[in-house]
Amino acid sequence: MTDETHFGFSRVPLGEKQKHVDAVFQHVASRYDLMNDLMSGGLHRVWKDAFAAKVRPPRSRVFRHLDVAGGTGDIAFRIAKAGSAKTEVTILDINPDMLEVGRARARKVRCDARLEFVEANAEALPFADDFFDAYTIAFGIRNVPRIETALAEAHRVLKRGGRFLCLEFSNVDVPLLDRLYEAYSFRVIPVLGRLVTGDGDAYRYLVESIARFPDADRFRAMVADAGFGRADFTRLTGGIVAIHSGWKL
Repeated sequence: MTDETHFGFSRVPLGEKQKHVDAVFQHVASRYDLMNDLMSGGLHRVWKDAFAAKVRPPRSRVFRHLDVAGGTGDIAFRIAKAGSAKTEVTILDINPDMLEVGRARARKVRCDARLEFVEANAEALPFADDFFDAYTIAFGIRNVPRIETALAEAHRVLKRGGRFLCLEFSNVDVPLLDRLYEAYSFRVIPVLGRLVTGDGDAYRYLVESIARFPDADRFRAMVADAGFGRADFTRLTGGIVAIHSGWKL
């Protein structure tokens, strides 16, 4: 029997999920950052600032950073600006359309750090063991077909003492806000996506993928099961998003 997984609220063969996810981001790549602003009222910028600030690349030594599912560069550029000429930031994404947006944006970014764009799969990172000082993934882990495999790969490529950081939508834990957020997500975001990108189905999938993602406590357990020590999370904006952290000890 063919293994299945979820694609939003639908079930698809495990081996086919990635192509469905790729199609979603291919359709929305050129308007992805604009939609983030519109959907969150600009809050995603605050969340990403708080997230990237946790990396704190040292300016006195070589620091290798990997940003996964970061094609458009939002997180990577923040980290690069905080670093120095000794900071090396690798931006990895499986989707070439998202990477192309990132490359175009990189030409306008002024920073000392070295930037490299790599097209590859989070489940099979093309890097040596114990190579990176830090690993980030923002709003990408829930789109990975085999999350446990991606977490294991994150652990593999980090050096001892390296830090794993994940920014992802989570479970709202504020009464009334949870109902308002659910209504907004399912009734407004797909319509907004159709108007701005011409693809309401893509944003319906993204909303459904948020609803299907493990809550903060369950995902913390997954991070710990992957071998990370001191696995923890911080909720932001009433739990709409959470920053997850773990260390390769």
